[in-house]
Amino acid sequence: MRELFLQTVELADSAGAIRRFDYSILIGEMDVGAYSCESYGVKIAEQGGEQASVPNVTCSAARIDELSELLVRNGVTPTALNDVLSDWL
Repeated sequence: MRELFLQTVELADSAGAIRRFDYSILIGEMDVGAYSCESYGVKIAEQGGEQASVPNVTCSAARIDELSELLVRNGVTPTALNDVLSDWL
């Protein structure tokens, strides 16, 4: 699986400390019946902290772009990724 780095976002936590999160798209393959297709997932990693990733979210490049823009724009953290993804799907 390959990882395509998107961007780093700085967010202030409730105590005012700056935290940095790296957002990436995961690129792999998913078997679909008798053939394989390129699949896309997402990863959010706090620099020096926790990370969360979900592979094989979609086979659509347009949909993963939409999702990754949503995650970055809203400053989604690794802790909230699964909740946001379940709402998005």
